[in-house]
Amino acid sequence: MTAVPLLRATDLSKTYRVGRSLLPARRRAVQAVSEVSLEVMPGETLGIVGESGCGKSSLGRCLMRLQDITSGRLEFEGRDITRASAARMRPLRREMQMVFQDPAASLNPRRRVGDLLSDPFRIHAACDRAEIPDRVAALLRRVDLLPEHAMRFPHEFSGGQKQRIGIARALALRPKLVVADEPVSALDVSIQAQIVNLLADLREELGLTYIFIAHDLSVVRQISNRVAVMYLGSVVETGPVDQVFAAPRHPYTAALRSAVPVPKVDVPRPARTILTGDLPSPMNPPSGCRFHTRCPRATALCKAERPAMLPDGRGAAVACHHPLEG
Repeated sequence: MTAVPLLRATDLSKTYRVGRSLLPARRRAVQAVSEVSLEVMPGETLGIVGESGCGKSSLGRCLMRLQDITSGRLEFEGRDITRASAARMRPLRREMQMVFQDPAASLNPRRRVGDLLSDPFRIHAACDRAEIPDRVAALLRRVDLLPEHAMRFPHEFSGGQKQRIGIARALALRPKLVVADEPVSALDVSIQAQIVNLLADLREELGLTYIFIAHDLSVVRQISNRVAVMYLGSVVETGPVDQVFAAPRHPYTAALRSAVPVPKVDVPRPARTILTGDLPSPMNPPSGCRFHTRCPRATALCKAERPAMLPDGRGAAVACHHPLEG
């Protein structure tokens, strides 16, 4: 019997309307996410990587239903939640939570940490009010903070500690799925490894499923089981993380991998791939394959026809007319 994906997106798209006109039809369309299909199985970590502005965060917010979906289908545990109302989504919020990129911006500076961590229990009536202080103390300990930190305000903490508080809040109701939107990109390099290790430990301890969004491939490789590579709103390659990083099939993935620093001088590194040209505007994306304007392997076919995502028979898939040899 095949396991049901915890989360499944089918041809998911998100379009924003930008401009000053009061009439939405007269505003310019920006397609931040374009026909993305992916599955997340229970207990795994799916990494989503790509350049800044490629639509990773918009995709994450759509998967969490924090933003409306323009077209496509989204299912959670086999239930269609594409157009679910706020009332219908409310009980599902216990099952799916998000850790945001900027820990300072995601915490109300006027409220004490204990109050912030108490909200999930009060809003969802998850326990008796008398139990809430003990639950808050347990959450703080779980993320390696002290119970007395509950009396402090967010500004009294470092960036890494604020992110730990954000993680604790996301874990309050024991969700099944956590979407982490670049949770370490705003932190010092010395703190990033601590947060990634904490997330990995919590995954093992609580049986969590993660969608880990990042632009740093080395971080994604450290924590993910599978990876999806995005370019200009589209997923161009997916597969087991070690397989994709060892032998990328899409030229864009190969370029990203070649840019990852190698810490040891005696370790061989792949030949550096330099992409020419600027990232196209999502207001006016190229025809055919969106990567053809920067791809060294592009042909007339790439300019005319958008490639389909085709499996390679080894658990990976690539959307490219002229993929690299795996």
